[in-house]
Amino acid sequence: MAHGEHVYDVAIIGSGMGGATLGTILARHGLRVLIFESGVHPRFAVGESMILETSETMRAMAELFDVPELAYFSSEHFFNHVGTSHGVKRHFSYLHHREGQTQNADHTIQAVIPKAPHGHELHIFRQDSDYLMTTTAIAYGATVLQNTPVKSIAVEAGGVTIETVRGEQYQAAYLVDAGGFRSLLADKFGWRSRELQAHSRTIFTHMLNVPCYNSVGATREQYGVPFRFSEGTLHHVFHGGWLWVIPFNNHARATNPLVSVGLQLDPRIHPLRADLTPEEEFYDFIARFPGIAPQFAEARAVRNWTRTERLQYTATQIVGDRCCLLGHAAGFIDPLYSKGLYITLMSTALLAHLLLDAHRDGDYSAARFMPLQRLTQRYVAANDRLVANSFKSWSNQRLWSAYSVQWMLGAYLELVYLISARSQARDRHAYFARIDQLQLTGGGFAEFLTIADWIDTLVENLDPADETLVTAAVAEIRARYSAPGWVPQPFKEILNGKKHLPANKLRLSLFDRDKGFLGSGAYREHFFGQGSYAELVSFFLRDTLRYATPTLDVQRRTAFKRTLLHR
Repeated sequence: MAHGEHVYDVAIIGSGMGGATLGTILARHGLRVLIFESGVHPRFAVGESMILETSETMRAMAELFDVPELAYFSSEHFFNHVGTSHGVKRHFSYLHHREGQTQNADHTIQAVIPKAPHGHELHIFRQDSDYLMTTTAIAYGATVLQNTPVKSIAVEAGGVTIETVRGEQYQAAYLVDAGGFRSLLADKFGWRSRELQAHSRTIFTHMLNVPCYNSVGATREQYGVPFRFSEGTLHHVFHGGWLWVIPFNNHARATNPLVSVGLQLDPRIHPLRADLTPEEEFYDFIARFPGIAPQFAEARAVRNWTRTERLQYTATQIVGDRCCLLGHAAGFIDPLYSKGLYITLMSTALLAHLLLDAHRDGDYSAARFMPLQRLTQRYVAANDRLVANSFKSWSNQRLWSAYSVQWMLGAYLELVYLISARSQARDRHAYFARIDQLQLTGGGFAEFLTIADWIDTLVENLDPADETLVTAAVAEIRARYSAPGWVPQPFKEILNGKKHLPANKLRLSLFDRDKGFLGSGAYREHFFGQGSYAELVSFFLRDTLRYATPTLDVQRRTAFKRTLLHR
């Protein structure tokens, strides 16, 4: 393709986390990148809860692509880099509720996020995080056109032509549509689909004066969990839906008073109330729950409430010749478990890898990008099933208590595999060869996937109102996850009624040769290959130092001084 003022190697529609991250990587490696943004930064966005898998993916991208800024949202240690408008996340907590009843403290699960070696996770204030990533892309050389909606695209054998609403035309060798549900590519080629199991709608906003739940209900000590509920992401769950509470004001350095609040409802159980405004419907609904309503008695919205119809959609095709979908343009399920950003950023990492090689070889055929399609569709399908069966399990607290282990264990195994892949990868080609088998949860481990499929099938065919069937199902789930030696003891304790994962995950038993962290047999071979305890400890210590706040502060001051010298 000829060079010119309006000619680029890669054009990206959308400058959210996916589009901006991809643009940053490609520009860092010398590609001419153009990003279209229909709005203007900073702009409101949701999807604020980080998880360990997402942060690990960001560390991998930072190291594999030599872009340290990509790790900035991977832990609380980066507050000095990203600002204190973001919150800290020390746990996922789930409180099960029934209409007309106070919340039973025994019906609680707190999945603790380890502090070592990377620090606790973050609640990212998206208008700041997306803006920072967009400016980082610009700093590496990308061109970003804000307030520039795209009107049309033409994908041809020799390249792609993009026309804006102002009539300006740009050309690129490859087009990435990261524009969300209203994807121009998905609409143009008829790729959009809603053939999914999960079924939910949403009402959400940002609010002030939302107290910690422990201040309006029982105390942390009465709940018997390691952390106050305001120190992480709180989920109120009930028959047919759930409500998120994500505070940005939950640590000593916080400068943001806001709390993200969102109500997710299955419209087949809780139809949309068109006779009420979104705010009226929110308060009318939570009034049914004496265990939820007090937390919002004094709360006030600072933004207009948003209410949607069904959220779920996917794409029958992700890639074409010279073009692809990325992130929420490819599909979206539900904010539950915060998997959306992980799906987006793992897809972004893989796409960046594929594009760098495609640019080198001058080959932008669809066949070359099929790994992106396979991974994205696997992730969306797995998230769909996990969310659908979680919604179903909330209709019976005993079923939910057992099924919750499916999510927690699957996330743990995924994280272990991701960390192992980063620790052993010689370069990006070796890393992406390893992650090719991942399916969102379970780290691609066949034994887990077999058990998980069996349990999901069980839940899908179960009537949660039938207490006899639920009793039998819970016993089966406990048996399936209690038997394997590779299932860590803390997850078995959850199956036996414990309300939280351990706050301190570092203990000597992890180095037991027979039952330690590395495991044995097929488990050890899959997750660690020929890796040894010495190599594991060395990697752990390296990461502890590399991502420690003092180390990062030195790096920040050095970079600042270097910037001053070049002014």
